[in-house]
Amino acid sequence: MTDDIMTIREMCDAYDVTPRTLRFYEAKELLFPARQGQKRLFTKRDRARLKLILRGKRFGFTLEEIRQLLDLYHIGDQQHTQLSQTISIGRERLMEMERRHQELGRAITDLKDQLKWGESLISSPSAPPKAAE
Repeated sequence: MTDDIMTIREMCDAYDVTPRTLRFYEAKELLFPARQGQKRLFTKRDRARLKLILRGKRFGFTLEEIRQLLDLYHIGDQQHTQLSQTISIGRERLMEMERRHQELGRAITDLKDQLKWGESLISSPSAPPKAAE
């Protein structure tokens, strides 16, 4: 293939995705590969869109949010609307991620405390004998 066109196998290898994933994104109208018979041929535009899809998924954007953001690319305002919407959704995701991060930090602290408590019971001289294995 040329540098401009990639097959589904090359896309899978380059972006660590499965053919099923690429077909799913195509069905959801996120990617629009050209067809040559049964072959799907992906352009630079498809590769750029896939990078944005994967990044959006990593950040917790829904596929519908990603599709809507990608559709804003061509409205003719030098991507101002697209970037503004992306920033707005990104801020919401960041707040949610930070909230979950704090919850996870508290859960980690609680689990460490419980483990220390359990270990202290096991190692104390008055601990009951271990059960036979």
